[in-house]
Amino acid sequence: MSIKKVLSLGILLVITAGVLNRDRAVSLDEATKQIAKLPTSQPNNMKSNQISTSDSSELTKIIASQTKFGLNLFQEVVKQNPEANTFISPLSVGVALSMLYNGADDTTQKELSSVLEAIDMSLEEVNQGNKLLTQELENSDSEVQIAIANSLWSKLNFSIEQSFLDINKNYYDTTIQELDFTSPDSVNIINSWVAENTENKITEIIDKISPDQALFLINAIYFKGQWQNKFNPEATKKQNFYLADGNVKQHPLMFNFGGYKYYENPNFQLVNLPYGSGSLSMNIFLPKKSSNLTEFLGLLNSEDLASWLQQMRLKEGKIQFPRFKQEYETNLNSILQQLGASTMFDPSQANFSNLSDDSVAIDEVKHKAVIEVNEEGTEAAATTSVGAVITSVTTPFNMTVDRPFFYTIQDNETGAIIFMGTVQNPEQ
Repeated sequence: MSIKKVLSLGILLVITAGVLNRDRAVSLDEATKQIAKLPTSQPNNMKSNQISTSDSSELTKIIASQTKFGLNLFQEVVKQNPEANTFISPLSVGVALSMLYNGADDTTQKELSSVLEAIDMSLEEVNQGNKLLTQELENSDSEVQIAIANSLWSKLNFSIEQSFLDINKNYYDTTIQELDFTSPDSVNIINSWVAENTENKITEIIDKISPDQALFLINAIYFKGQWQNKFNPEATKKQNFYLADGNVKQHPLMFNFGGYKYYENPNFQLVNLPYGSGSLSMNIFLPKKSSNLTEFLGLLNSEDLASWLQQMRLKEGKIQFPRFKQEYETNLNSILQQLGASTMFDPSQANFSNLSDDSVAIDEVKHKAVIEVNEEGTEAAATTSVGAVITSVTTPFNMTVDRPFFYTIQDNETGAIIFMGTVQNPEQ
C-alpha cells in the first residue's frame, strides 16, 4: 500500500488600511517552465463593459454559487463560537477551494462541487468565472485598492500534473515555486510572500513544515477602502455598547449624518456605507432590540439577502457606528467536513489524481484575516450627488450600532460578497 503524502492548503485573507503593493513576482521551478509558453491570459485591466455575453453568464453563475457557499460557510464558522467576533472572506476560501477542485477526481471532486454550490457548473465555468470575478474586483473602483494573489509551494521532486499547473497559472495567475521543505528557509520564504502581499499586516501563515507535507496552496486578498463620506474623528465619542450576555462596554462610536442607502423591517436595520466612488461598500445589518444577532443569522439566506439589498433606498439619516479591529484565525477542516467535503481529509479516500500521481490528502485548511475600521475617508469623494435626490419630505433614519451586528463588504457592480463578519464585542 502506498503511503499518502499530505497536501496542506493554506487560505489567507487580509483587509487593512495599509498601502497596496501590486508587484507580484512569479518564480517558476523546472517543473513549471512550460507555463511560460502558454498563451497570455486576458490582462487584468479588462473593464466590465468588455465582458462578452458568455463571460457575463459565467460571472453571474460564479457569484451566485459564491454567495450561497459563503453564507453556508459563515453560519458554520459562527456555530463554532457564537459569542466571538467573526471575520472571513468567502471569496478567498472559494477561490482557494476552486484551485484545489481542479486537482480532485471522483467522490472528492463531487463533494467539492457540492460544497462550492457549483454542481450546475462545468469546471471550465468555475475557472473562467473566478478569473473574470478577480479581474472585475481588481478594477472595480480606481479609488479603492484591492488585489488578489495566489501561490503554490511544493516540496522538491513532488510530482504535480502539468495540466494542474497550467490551469492555476492561466486562470488564477498563481505564483508557483518548488522549495526544499527540509530547510528552515522555506518557512521564511512562504511567510515573506504572505507579508509582501498583505503589506506586512500578516507576517506568518505557517510556523513549521512537517516531513509529510508536500504542498501549500495560499490565497491572499488585500483591500484598502476609504469611506466616500468620511466620519469626523472629533465627533467620535465613547458610548455604551450592549453585549449579548447583558454586559455593557464603553466604546468609541463614530458619527455621521447624510444620505445613505437604507432599508428597515420589523427585525433589523440595514445601511450601506460606500467606499471610494461607490462601487464597493460595507452593509451593516443591525437586529432590532426585540430580536438578536443569533436569530438574524439563523434566518439568513442568499434569496432574502438579495431582496433586502434591492429594497434599499437613498435616505437621509444619522449613523453611529463603532471603530473596531479584528484579527481572526481558524482551521476550517471540521467546518468543510460538516458542509460535505469529507473524503479530501481522509488519506484512505482522498482522490487528487488530477493534481499528482502521488497519493495525497488534505492536512489543513487555514483561514487568517485582519480588518480595521475607523473614521478615514476620501475627502475628494465627499461632494458626491447622493444628497441631490433626497427630498425634504423623507423622514430621516436614526441608526445607532450599539449592540452585536452583522456586516458584509460587497462589490455593488457584480453583487459579489468579498467579506463577512460579526461584531459581538468591539473591544475584543
